[in-house]
Amino acid sequence: MEDDIIVFKEIKFHNYNFDKILSLINEGGYLVAPAASALSNINKDYKYHKSLINSDVAILDSGFFCILLRIFKRKKVSKFSGYLFLKSFLNLKFNKETKFLCIDPNLEESKANSSYLNAKNLTNHKSYIAPKYSNEEITDNNLLEEIKNFRPKYVIINLGGGTQERLALYLKKNCNYKISIFCTGAAISFLTKKQAPINDLIDKLYLGWFLRTLYSPKKFLFRTIKSLSLINLFIKD
Repeated sequence: MEDDIIVFKEIKFHNYNFDKILSLINEGGYLVAPAASALSNINKDYKYHKSLINSDVAILDSGFFCILLRIFKRKKVSKFSGYLFLKSFLNLKFNKETKFLCIDPNLEESKANSSYLNAKNLTNHKSYIAPKYSNEEITDNNLLEEIKNFRPKYVIINLGGGTQERLALYLKKNCNYKISIFCTGAAISFLTKKQAPINDLIDKLYLGWFLRTLYSPKKFLFRTIKSLSLINLFIKD
C-alpha cells in the first residue's frame, strides 16, 4: 500500500493523483515540484527550505528522489512531475472568466507561453516578466499590483527552482484574496518545445533528466551531478 504523505526534512510530499492534488490547491495556496538538484541544497539554503515546508502541496517531481525514498525509507511512491501536472491542468476545460497569470523569466519565454495558452483556448491571461530577484527576502510590489488589478485565479510561476518557491510564499502572504499558485518552473517549456521535447513516456521512465542533459549538457550535467549529493541527505536523515 502506498503512503499518501511522505515527510522528508519537514517537507510534506503528497503521493496523490492529479484530481486529489488539484482539489487541495484549487481554493488557494501554492504547489511546489522540487527537482533533485534543488532538494540537495536544502541544508544550505534556509529560505528555500522554508518555502518548501510552508507549501500547501509538494508533488514528487523527481524520479531520483522517488528511488531514494524506496531504497532508504522503504516508501513505495509514484512519481508525479510538474510537467505532467501542468499538462493535465492546462488540458482541463475552463470558463472564459477564469484568469491566468504567467510569471516568466524573459520576453521570449513570455511570448512562447502566451501562444501556447492561446492555442489551448485559455485566452484570459497575462504575462508578468519577473525582475532578477536577489537571494535575500523577495519583495515585488509591481507584481502585487498586477495581481490586485487583474485578479487571476491561477498564477503559474515559470522561474528557476529556489526562486519561484520563495516568490510563491511571498505572494501567499501578501495577496489579499485566495489564489492558486503553481511553481512548475520549466514544465511549460517542455509543452512549448522551448526545451528538450519531453513526452509522457520519457517522463514515466524517469528519463527527463537524461534528455535535458543531451540537449543542454553544459547546463544540466552539473545539475545531474549535484543531484547525487541528495544521497548524503538520506544517509544523514
